[in-house]
Amino acid sequence: MKNTIIAPSVLAADFANLQRDIEMINNSQADWFHIDIMDGVFVPNISFGMPVLEAITKHAKKTIDVHLMIIDPDRYIKTFATLGSNILTVHYEACTHLHRTLQAIKAEGMKAGVALNPHTNVSVLEDIINDIDLVCIMSVNPGFGGQSFIENTYAKIEKLKSIITRNGASTLIEIDGGVTDKNAKQLVQAGADILVAGNYVFKAENPTQTIIDLKKLTSI
Repeated sequence: MKNTIIAPSVLAADFANLQRDIEMINNSQADWFHIDIMDGVFVPNISFGMPVLEAITKHAKKTIDVHLMIIDPDRYIKTFATLGSNILTVHYEACTHLHRTLQAIKAEGMKAGVALNPHTNVSVLEDIINDIDLVCIMSVNPGFGGQSFIENTYAKIEKLKSIITRNGASTLIEIDGGVTDKNAKQLVQAGADILVAGNYVFKAENPTQTIIDLKKLTSI
């Protein structure tokens, strides 16, 4: 049986009750914290920065999965390691020398992820798939929560899975954007290992139960 990793996106949490929502994730069946860092340049939005991340990592008791939607991420690799990130994901579209960036992330003791925007073909990762711990497929356009899921995502997952298998890599596939009970099972059947869920979890009447339901739904 496949144990799908559920990673609630803290961007959708209630910032006025952030510690409460962090404790909810700590005490739930969720596996990771997914934290989006946006600079207002790479994406048309600004999210929290270093001080908020530091506050989250102080209380979080699970894997910290940081997704950088910023230009020139190399400048901050060491900082994110210091702040307690376990996984650091950079965008393919933001890295001129992706291989070097991945090596720098690993040198700081973190796992290295690469995120792909909806328009980017997964084939661009073929030559470095063995250096990537995690590929984050954006199933919405990055920058804002609550967007509609892009249906082409299933085909991208299947194509990426075949690249991973063909190269004998152990890369995990993460889906970020528009994940709900309507598509979670199909995403996992296509080959996804990690589901990032934001509004679907935090806007639910009972977030803890919603996470339980997602876990059950994706145990295939």
